[in-house]
Amino acid sequence: MLNRLKGTLADFFQQADLMLLSLCCAATIFGMVLIASATHYMGAAKMLRYVGVQGVAMCLGICAYIFISMVDLEIVMKKWKWLAIFNVVFIGLLRTPLGRGKGGNLAWLKFPGIPFQIGPAEVVKITFVLLLAKQIAWLREEKRDLRSFRSASLVAGHTLALMGWYVLISSDMGNALTFFFIFVAMAFAAGFALRWFVLLFSAMGGLIGGALLLDQVPASMNHMLERLKVLFDHSYDSLGVGWQQSRSLLAIGSGGLFGQGYMNGTQTQSSFPQSLPERWTDLIFAVCGEELGLVGSLAVILLLAAIIARVLLVARNAETNFHCYVCVGVAAMLMYQTIINIGMCLFVMPTIGVTLPFFSYGGSSLLTMFAAMGVVSGIKKRSPVMRRPGRPIRNAL
Repeated sequence: MLNRLKGTLADFFQQADLMLLSLCCAATIFGMVLIASATHYMGAAKMLRYVGVQGVAMCLGICAYIFISMVDLEIVMKKWKWLAIFNVVFIGLLRTPLGRGKGGNLAWLKFPGIPFQIGPAEVVKITFVLLLAKQIAWLREEKRDLRSFRSASLVAGHTLALMGWYVLISSDMGNALTFFFIFVAMAFAAGFALRWFVLLFSAMGGLIGGALLLDQVPASMNHMLERLKVLFDHSYDSLGVGWQQSRSLLAIGSGGLFGQGYMNGTQTQSSFPQSLPERWTDLIFAVCGEELGLVGSLAVILLLAAIIARVLLVARNAETNFHCYVCVGVAAMLMYQTIINIGMCLFVMPTIGVTLPFFSYGGSSLLTMFAAMGVVSGIKKRSPVMRRPGRPIRNAL
């Protein structure tokens, strides 16, 4: 048993993507440093609790990374129907006593004995990527024309059905849009015709525009529209809908080039929670901007860009189309969350409750991010191009 474990670990260190793991750990440790500062105003005990939970999630995430790197996705996807059922049921658990709400969204599950809440969307993002990649790869293997309306409607229907189910259950539009962005990136990489993207975006724009003109916007969408309005007029409801982003922009702007100093940020260290709301989760980038300035903010962006670039490199050298699409989906998930979160902090994107990957506080978010990176590592491990130096690189994208 011990020899088998040693052999497994030796195989992991020889073939897994240690560069990707190192980048993820570096980003997480940087995030923990920022979380410590963001929670310092609440006292040492609470600060240590937040950092401790994040540290435990990181250790569990590394274990998940190692384990999932060893898993053969081709074998897993033979049971793809069970994954599809899992997605529906796991999201549906939000309507049970396990469901927890926050900010008007029913988006968390609290299981007894687990020190952090679990966001079903975080987990389902990974299984959704696997299922969508399997569907697109199957269409290609069956010699279906990916540029046809039938192929496009099958993939889009899968995505919109999951989005609709999630929004119906949770009212969480921010994470629902993650599924849509993943779909767009994977479909584009697979070679779907551009006209279907134009048709899809036109239809969505038409529905939203028509609802606005007819004043038939659902009550659940009113708050989202308010968040969009404030983007174009920062003075609009600056003490309400625009408060969070106004404080974030002020914090980042006051940081200058090198910041006000670690644990010295005016808003970050204020004992008034509303000085910088959600500072250890949604607005962790604002904490970095205020205390570490432009230099620290660029370090965050470069770390995330390096992780995304590494994932896309694995996609480019992947052994099969399925593996390639999975990596593209994971990279799209990272890009969406990074762009939305940083854009939200800079007041150029709406506030939709999307965390900054690896940096924001959140045990389930961090754990699932490491799991997703483990999927990529397993693909890299099985890629003949990346296993054998000197072999010509096949353009898989």
